[in-house]
Amino acid sequence: MINTIKAPHIYLPRPGVDMSKYAVIACDQYTSNLEYWNTLKEHIGDEVSTFHMIYPEAYLENTDGEIYIKNINSKISHYLKNNDLVDIGECFILVERVTSYGIRRLGLILSIDLEDYSYERGSRASIKASEATIVERIPPRLKIRKDAEIELPHILVLFDDKEKTIIEELYKNKDKLEKVYDFDLNKDGGHIRGYKITNTKKVLKKFDELYNKNGNGLLFIVGDGNHSLATAKAHWDLIKKDLNEEERKDHPARFALVEANNLYDEGIIFEPIHRILFNVDDSFLDELKQITNGDFVSFTYSYSRGKEELRMNKNAPQAYKTIQTFLDSYMKEHPEVKIDFIHDEEELISVSDKNPHSIAIAMPALTKDDLFDYIAGDLVLPRKSFSMGHANEKRYYLEAKKIVK
Repeated sequence: MINTIKAPHIYLPRPGVDMSKYAVIACDQYTSNLEYWNTLKEHIGDEVSTFHMIYPEAYLENTDGEIYIKNINSKISHYLKNNDLVDIGECFILVERVTSYGIRRLGLILSIDLEDYSYERGSRASIKASEATIVERIPPRLKIRKDAEIELPHILVLFDDKEKTIIEELYKNKDKLEKVYDFDLNKDGGHIRGYKITNTKKVLKKFDELYNKNGNGLLFIVGDGNHSLATAKAHWDLIKKDLNEEERKDHPARFALVEANNLYDEGIIFEPIHRILFNVDDSFLDELKQITNGDFVSFTYSYSRGKEELRMNKNAPQAYKTIQTFLDSYMKEHPEVKIDFIHDEEELISVSDKNPHSIAIAMPALTKDDLFDYIAGDLVLPRKSFSMGHANEKRYYLEAKKIVK
């Protein structure tokens, strides 16, 4: 198992780069809020930033994809040649994130072997997807990754360490570690600090002990970025076809950079992911209410009707399964209908108010209880079933790793 985790060569911006402009939120946030991304773009300008190395999903419909991706790769190459991105060596990074809500979350930046990851049912992989993976969503993301020299992860993976033997122990001794960054994140993202860990073998041994102790065959489950990790896997599967066995062992594309979080960290809070349907009328609500019933009281919202009660199954996974199955079926019959996934109730209502022919559905929050046992039982949650924190608490792009020789 210990080979599942690898200490990567991590790239960070050179000294002198404005870190508060360098790091930006994950590209799959604020997907229906162009104003967020446009004001961020204006704030950053031409300065060195991860903004210039990612493709915000809010821009997918109103930009030329081929040109945008070409510009991303050109900017990455420029940053590397100009030493705007610097290799700080083989290490892990201990991350301390304090959100704007005052919540502290600890993480560990490391790379994982994609040969040990699978989103397929029936797999015995030690790293598994927590939610259903929509394979149709992989090819567009693959276009962005296939010619990129580096990866910038927003993937969060969870491990089951109830006794807090790994990250929390590292944090107790943080003052003995080299601090590699310490700054305020933009757009109400809170504050972040990073500490370099060079004694990686000791950490690997701790993960090995945890894996053997838990005994359920799982080391990590994906907490955020399911489709990004699936894309990294697809990219590696394409590359390895042209490599011999020796070349495959240490190829950088084989290993994906992630942030690992202890499921039992107090800063890991599961937030619901709400649904909003566009180009629908009131008849949609009538059909929705026919298939929902239960003890959990939620609501729908529309510009014309405001909030209306909606009762769901109090078992969150079952509630998501029931509603998402209905929505998928409804959209097949009504191809003009579009869906988006929103992380905050306030944002949900705001987006609905700006789109009169929309109906929002507020979803319940998932609990941590039995999550690993659920996934170990070869089950997956419906797509977009939970979010680790509010939208502005999501991972900001910061550390990078090469994925080419």
